[in-house]
Amino acid sequence: MTSVKTPEDEAEARAIQDELRHQVVLDQPGPPPGRGLVTGVDVAYDDERDLVAAAAVVLDAATLEVVEQATAVGRVSFPYVPGLLAFRELPTVLAALDALTAPPGLVVCDGYGLAHPRGFGLACHLGVVTGLPAIGIAKNPFTFTYEEPGARRGDAAPLLAPDGTVVGRALRTQDGIKPVYVSVGHRVSLDNACAQALALSPRFRIPETTRHADSLCRRALREAAG
Repeated sequence: MTSVKTPEDEAEARAIQDELRHQVVLDQPGPPPGRGLVTGVDVAYDDERDLVAAAAVVLDAATLEVVEQATAVGRVSFPYVPGLLAFRELPTVLAALDALTAPPGLVVCDGYGLAHPRGFGLACHLGVVTGLPAIGIAKNPFTFTYEEPGARRGDAAPLLAPDGTVVGRALRTQDGIKPVYVSVGHRVSLDNACAQALALSPRFRIPETTRHADSLCRRALREAAG
């Protein structure tokens, strides 16, 4: 079972990020879109009961049909701190991934990879600790800026950090609809991450991986909360 250490405080969490950040692999293209398996992961919280539920949903990349799915429920083990969200989510996400019998293939996170205040979002962290190729597809740009991309599906614009570094792309997955925000996590190029995002979003703004995982983790949380 893949596991991660829960930091005792914010300083230790940042030190872990600093250590693992250097292990992110950026020079591999990643699996081709539409081939093999792809897995969406997402989490839901019940703060009153101190619960977190994670879902991992494996899709056939060619048909986008569900191959397998798994959930895990646990206690929130780290407080909410901007930039350190992965430490709240990762233990339960890893438990859900470990419950799968199918190989995850590419992992798609509902969140960030390099497009993160410390350059090490959930997609990077998950990719490094598991060795799996991973990308982040977020619903909002967080603290980053971009020029509005064209209105057609597939139009994109660089997502920029405050110092002007390109950390991802704002990508239009449907004509005339608000873009999503794609960033590299581990072992996938940005071009391929965007191609994957388009392949996974044939009908809606949000990729099918996230749509399935979001629904499943919310259901698991409701069941766990009684």
